[in-house]
Amino acid sequence: MQNLIAFLTKNFHWFVFLLLELISVVLLFRYNSYQGSVWISSANAIAGKVYEWQSSVEQFFHLTDRAWQLEHRNMELEQRLWRARQQLLELQQDTAVIDSTLYSVFDNLQMLSAKVVSNSLNRHDNLLTIDRGSDDGVQPDMGVVCGMGLVGVIYMVSDHYSVVLPVLNSHSRISCAIRGSGYFGYLMWDGKNPTEAYMEDVPRHAQFDKGAWVETSGYSSIFPPGITVGQITDIGNSIDGLSYRLKIKLSVDFGCLRDVSVVTDRSFSERLQLMMAARDSMALAN
Repeated sequence: MQNLIAFLTKNFHWFVFLLLELISVVLLFRYNSYQGSVWISSANAIAGKVYEWQSSVEQFFHLTDRAWQLEHRNMELEQRLWRARQQLLELQQDTAVIDSTLYSVFDNLQMLSAKVVSNSLNRHDNLLTIDRGSDDGVQPDMGVVCGMGLVGVIYMVSDHYSVVLPVLNSHSRISCAIRGSGYFGYLMWDGKNPTEAYMEDVPRHAQFDKGAWVETSGYSSIFPPGITVGQITDIGNSIDGLSYRLKIKLSVDFGCLRDVSVVTDRSFSERLQLMMAARDSMALAN
């Protein structure tokens, strides 16, 4: 306490000087219009800069939510685009009644957002892990997508995490179709370029052009139709020469994949079970 009193006594004149300076500044800016306007404009500029920094920080911490919103919106636009293409196709064929089942595909579609916690690109059989598991309703064989398109299929599930079999895996086989033509095949990866894959078993009589887009066909219980896969960059032949082998530039950049969505619609599994039951019935009949 004595040291504090000694310090204040020793530097008393400095405190008086600072107090008088503060009073002078207040009087100067309060009773002089020009100086007051300068003070207000300067204070506003400083406050604006502080608010700008604060907004930048808040936006940074909300990037995940915004990314999910953009991803969800992109999926909705994909669905609307598919519906519009189907309606246009029906109208071009002069069909009076549009099959309502074309539009019911997306009625029960639900997507569960997830984050990629591990990923690989340099292996022949790549896998990625997401932070959603059985406690979140995720089950094996569910589809995984992102805002740019197709990602893969749920392979293994634990309580809080799931392993995804992505497109960049030699065991991946996903039914795809050439947009606007109706011809389909299956997508596979040769273990080389992580930005490219191949569409196999495309019929020789199929008509399409280089640069056409490829999307999911909907002929499975995993993915609805119309999810973007990529763009045709080269047209080749299969090994036996009986079909086309198309090189596809993938729409998803797996090197920077962070946010994904799991397609949790169970109606696709119901369709698969119905299809398998129909096949078993036909086999017994034969």
